[in-house]
Parts: sequence; C-alpha cells; structure tokens
Amino acid sequence: MGQWSLSSTSSTNSKLRRWIIIGMAAGAAAIAVGAIVPGEYERAAQASVPRAAEAAVPVTVNLLAPQTVNPFAEFSGRINAVDYAEIRPQVTGRIVDIRFHDGQRVNQGDILFVIDPRPYEAAVTKAQADLVTAQNNAKFAKIESERGSQLVKTSALSQETYDQRANADAVAQAAVQSAQAALTVAQINVDYAYVKAPISGRTSRAEITLGNLVGSPTTPPPLLASIVSDNGVYADFEVDEQTYLNNVRNYGQTQEQEQTIPVQLAIRGDSRHTYRGTIESFDNRIDNASGTIRARARFANNDGSLIPGMFVSVRMGNGKLDDALVVPESAIGNDQSKRFVFVVDNNNKAEYRTVQLGPQVDGKRVVLSGIKAGDRVILDHLQRLAPGAQVAPQPERTASN
Repeated sequence: MGQWSLSSTSSTNSKLRRWIIIGMAAGAAAIAVGAIVPGEYERAAQASVPRAAEAAVPVTVNLLAPQTVNPFAEFSGRINAVDYAEIRPQVTGRIVDIRFHDGQRVNQGDILFVIDPRPYEAAVTKAQADLVTAQNNAKFAKIESERGSQLVKTSALSQETYDQRANADAVAQAAVQSAQAALTVAQINVDYAYVKAPISGRTSRAEITLGNLVGSPTTPPPLLASIVSDNGVYADFEVDEQTYLNNVRNYGQTQEQEQTIPVQLAIRGDSRHTYRGTIESFDNRIDNASGTIRARARFANNDGSLIPGMFVSVRMGNGKLDDALVVPESAIGNDQSKRFVFVVDNNNKAEYRTVQLGPQVDGKRVVLSGIKAGDRVILDHLQRLAPGAQVAPQPERTASN
C-alpha cells in the first residue's frame, strides 16, 4: 500500500512538472508574439501615411530691367518763414487795447496794439500851435526885412539895422522849419501809439497783455508779438559739393537756371505727404570745414502744414543715371550692417543677395551692385524666407493689371 502510494505520487509530480513547463513555454511565446505584432502594425501604419511635401511660400516678384532715372540726394533741413517780423513798441505808454487774437491771420497795416495815445495827441496839438506861432513870426520878420531893404536904399535906415532885420527874417524861417519838424515827430509818435502789422501773415500770441506799461526808455523795448508770413516757406539745408556741382552742371549756373532745380520735402515721420518746390538760392561759397554749401528751397505751403522751425528731409535732384536697376524699399532687408534682397533662381527657390544701395528715386532705391538685369526680385514676405526656401512666384501687379 505504502509502495503503491509513493510510486503514484512520483508519477503525478512528473506530469505536473511537465504541464508547468509547457505552460511557461506557451506564455513566453504569447509574450513574444505580443511584442512583435504591434511593431509590425506600427510600421505598416507609418508606411501608409505619405510624407508631407514642403509648402512653397507665395511671393510677388519684379523682373528687373534697366531704366533711366533722375535720383534725389537727401539732406536734413529746417523750415523758415519767407518773412518774419517781431513787433516791439516804438513809444512809451500803457497798452489800452489789443485788436487781434492769438494765431490770427492779419494784413499789413492792421492795428494790433494801442498804446495810450493821449500824451502824443497833446504833443501834436502843441506842435501845431508852435508852428502857427513860428509862421506868424516869420511873416512879420519877412515884412520888416523887405521894408528895410527899401529904406536902406534912401539911407533912411542904417545898414546895421537892415542886417539885423534880414537876420531876424532868416531865423524866423528856420524856426518855422523847426516847428514843422516837431509837428511831424509828434504825428509819427501818435502813429506809433497804434502798433500796426508790418507784414501780412499769422500772428503769435500777445506776449504782453492789456494794461502793461511798455517802451520804458531805460530798458530795451519788449516783444509784443511776432508775425510769420503765409506766402510760402523756405527750407534751409546744407548740400555736399558733388551734389551741388552735378545740379549746377545739369541746370545752369545763373540764379534763374538754379531756380528751376526741383526739390522735394517730407516731414520726418510722415512719409505719405511730399511737398514739391524749387531751389531759391545757393550761398556764394563752399564751407572749407564741412565741404558743403548752404542752400535754400521755396515751397508754396498752400495747406499751411509746414511750420517755421520744423525739422524736415529735403531731397534734391542728383543728376541723371542711365541703365539703373531700381527696386522698392520693401524688397530690401537688413542683416546687421548689410543690406540684402532675395531673388528667385531657376528652381523657384529664394537666393540671398547682398546689395549696395544708391540714391532714392520716387520711394525706390537704385541698386549699384548685387543684382543684374533679368533677375526676379522678391518684393514681399521677406520675414518668411530663408536662403533656399521654396517659393511660388507671382508677377507684380500694375495699374494696367
């Protein structure tokens, strides 16, 4: 009994070990299959997704062609009034009336201030009375002189007495002239009491208000107001010697010929408005230290937007350039100290070109080197481009398109 049991137990254990080994082998196989099969599916899924093609950047291009241009050289300048006048009193007195408003447009001869005229009107009255007295004395002295000239011929009057009468006549005539001059001065002072505009234009504010005493003889006359003319403005600027020579050669050397040189003006920060004028004059010498010559251009300023003292950019004709290559400012990029453009190559890829720039022409720039005629210059989307980037070029649209 005991032997049979031991034998059965051994047999049972052997079978159990066999099933355990089989089970472990099957589990390992299942794990291996689970590890391999997902990898297969992943590779299949990856193979089923097509690779996305690189997107081309749509750009506008301009086919470069040489052209003849008249470029402008740019200078910094200041606006000045054609006429400017400071209003100061010419007589002493208290201001009793102000007849204009700040910034008002006035005409030459308009009364701006009234200084108490009563003392000067009284002086006129006195001068008129003095003149009448002098005239009456002169009449009497003349009669006496003429009577004496007859009496001295008959020796009824001594020569000495006659000479005294003749001298009195001459003194009386001089007194009349003196009284007349005094009256004129008094009348002028009355006129000065009514302070008038010496030129037509726009006034400043009143620097001295009603009731103040002005024109004290112990101090310089104070500024009452100022006027700037409204018949155009000047732009004063400095021109380099070469630009000056180029323009003189092209237009002529007389002042009349110089005044035909075209000039453009723009206010800093306002590129939308351009004002057109002509040269008014050049100075009579070139400054040895700076190598520049003073120039003055005149502008109509019809809208009144150009104010004296304003800082502006002045562009003056710089001669004619033949076979010039011109590109818009928008096509030019900055790379630290370099300027560059992108052109489209034969494979429709962006090609980086470093360029040297020349003068401005109607909002564009002349390119001196770095590109050539026939190149397709990219005009927009520079920030999206890199050398070698694929592009989809489109021709530049014009007014006719």
